Amino acid sequence: MYFAHDIGLSVDLDKAEQRITSTKQRGTIKHKRRVPRYFEYDPPPLRLTQGVVPLLLGGFPTTDTVEVMIYDFGAASVMYTIPLAGPLDRLLALSDELYDNAQLLADSRSRVEQVLAMIAPAVNKANIADVVEDYAVYQIESFAPPAPAAEVFAGHRRLFAQVLRAELEPLSDQEVDEALSSRLSFRGDDLLVIDWNAALLMDTDADDVRAVLEYANVELVEMRYLDGQLDQSLAASYEALVRRGWRPRLLAGSRPDDLRRVAELRVDGALLFEGVNNALKLFGDQYLARVYRLASEKFHSNDWDTVILRKLQTLESIYEKIADRHANRRMEALEWIIIILIAISILVPFLPGLTGH
Repeated sequence: MYFAHDIGLSVDLDKAEQRITSTKQRGTIKHKRRVPRYFEYDPPPLRLTQGVVPLLLGGFPTTDTVEVMIYDFGAASVMYTIPLAGPLDRLLALSDELYDNAQLLADSRSRVEQVLAMIAPAVNKANIADVVEDYAVYQIESFAPPAPAAEVFAGHRRLFAQVLRAELEPLSDQEVDEALSSRLSFRGDDLLVIDWNAALLMDTDADDVRAVLEYANVELVEMRYLDGQLDQSLAASYEALVRRGWRPRLLAGSRPDDLRRVAELRVDGALLFEGVNNALKLFGDQYLARVYRLASEKFHSNDWDTVILRKLQTLESIYEKIADRHANRRMEALEWIIIILIAISILVPFLPGLTGH
């Protein structure tokens, strides 16, 4: 179970690593396929492993460890593991328990707060945002008696669809088909089904697949957070654009601090967007690239990208308008100063006592 949080604009991972005393390592993807060397995180996130008292979720206890992954673009992902054995229908009860689980949400935020307190000097604009994204991955490692993954999937399609959607009541044929539509298999004895709320993974060794799904969930929370920040930035920028105040017309309009503020909002948004979209390199592994693409489709990542890029362009347009108006006001003021100086130079000869005669 993954919970993704935004903790700041960016994180100096080297500096953060020096301040953490608990078990830690740089996050790497354990490959089970032959892939080029350049397939990896860039830069590698920082992974922390914490010993905890297991949580009891409706009869399902978590393990005694929790992992926290810290990304350089200012995000943290908290991972809980719940071991499970028994009949497949236990997954349905677990999915219902995990859906919008307030206990896990509160615990994940508490752990992020503890980590942020340790690494705060390494975080630019440290702050835990209210927005959070959770995602469940149900990994089935073996069946008793042994059976091919495709056969088990075919025989339990409706159950798996309910698990993915966390629905206790039976679903319609159309909803079942939609929930199970995004499927992948690499070797033939494994299976991955990705939906918007959860994923079903039938495999014994799938660290790389889970890492991609975790990152896609982190990317989603960052896109949601950035979208909200851009809404606020656009409102503040528009206010700066239309602001007048008590000053004379020559000095009315944009102030230098307005221009700096809008420029800062524009740069922060662009940096976060680029950081999130460039942190994971998938060019060398076609299978994981397909995993990421399917997850992105379920999360509507392309739609988020389109909306955010449009808002960034709008913010850029507002910045240019404020900058142009600021420059025009300055030029107008200089022109008036020149006119006043010329007028003074013309009047000086006619003023008694100023010419020396």
